[in-house]
Amino acid sequence: MPIKNFNPDVFPFFKKLEANNNREWFQANKEEFKLLEAYIKQFMQIIADNLKFHDKIEKSKIFRIYRDVRFSKNKTPYKTHFGLSFKREKPALRGGYYLHLEPGKSFLGVGFWAPEKEDLLRIRKELEVGADEYRQIIEKKTLKKYWGSLSGDEVKSAPNGFSKDHPDIDLIKKKQHVFIKNITDQDVHSKDFVDIIDEHFQSIRPFFDFMSNVLTTDLNGVSHLG
Repeated sequence: MPIKNFNPDVFPFFKKLEANNNREWFQANKEEFKLLEAYIKQFMQIIADNLKFHDKIEKSKIFRIYRDVRFSKNKTPYKTHFGLSFKREKPALRGGYYLHLEPGKSFLGVGFWAPEKEDLLRIRKELEVGADEYRQIIEKKTLKKYWGSLSGDEVKSAPNGFSKDHPDIDLIKKKQHVFIKNITDQDVHSKDFVDIIDEHFQSIRPFFDFMSNVLTTDLNGVSHLG
């Protein structure tokens, strides 16, 4: 039978893992983790199937539980969350969706986390010419209702080749263009969670449409897609 609701055993497992984040404990409880991971893969597929009703998804992915500790001060070997990503179908469609599932720290994310160098320059050039349409989209009531304000890392002053005095420098200096929505544990465990996710993902579509158009055309509006 297809799953419908979030598995209530996921968060208790992560709480236990957080208190026992070592190889010995994980190996002893790996069978339980594998069962929960298999469930999450089914849950991811439900989200992807819903997305396909209003978008085109190129790839869905669940991130590995193992942490890369090489360059991190935190040397614990395992993540205490599930991370799910959904990439839109390139080259015509740009942007991605993300779901983070962690006790007390769950969130939805959408946008452009690590745009390629050429794409980031194209976005900045578009904003340099004029950011009025961009601002109108991110300030729309529906988008604000679901996502709040734009976020993302940015350079301290101005990117190379751009004036720090440009009226839209607040947008031009961004290295990421993302929206984040925190989700309560109550919402995660509600019977409407899948619908909540899909409503949020649908609401970002005007932003994705604008950015996809920018990233598939030159500054004169000529398409690269042929």
